[in-house]
Amino acid sequence: MTEVISTIPVSRLRQHLKTFLSVYNFAKRLKTLNGLTVFEFINQKWTSEPQRFRLHPNHLIPGPNI
Repeated sequence: MTEVISTIPVSRLRQHLKTFLSVYNFAKRLKTLNGLTVFEFINQKWTSEPQRFRLHPNHLIPGPNI
């Protein structure tokens, strides 16, 4: 097993670690939003407190024409 790991370039391992930590941190953030996705949470807040927003959140989401 150590022979296989030693043949992988350090840059690839760093990229893998960076990707893993990004995914882990993103999933952790979703837990604090009571299981909602970020989009669902923002839409929920828009519905309950529209005065906090200057623009409708749907106008800020990239569409298929990007």
